Amino acid sequence: MTTLPLPTPSDKLHLSLGPPTVTIYLPGPLRSYCAGAEQLSITAATVRAVLEDLERSQPALYRNICDETGAMRRHLNVFVNSDNMRDLDGVDTALTSGDVITIVPAVSGG
Repeated sequence: MTTLPLPTPSDKLHLSLGPPTVTIYLPGPLRSYCAGAEQLSITAATVRAVLEDLERSQPALYRNICDETGAMRRHLNVFVNSDNMRDLDGVDTALTSGDVITIVPAVSGG
């Protein structure tokens, strides 16, 4: 059996401390609530933490994503990468660095 040496303080270890950074893509109708930005970069561990950050940093945008109770507006779909967050763990969906969150208005009609 081979034993590997333990790393020493002089070894360069890349440890990820803190929540990951994710990118949020915004549809055209929501851009006017965040100075026209097409995307935002946010550091958050869950979709819920993203929403909490938006509530603090982009209150006008937040009010158009969440209702007065803090619940996501029903006419919006939120995708984490290519998966609808409703098919994952909802607002408690865990995020990893590099994840992409896309907000898409629901399309309906006949």
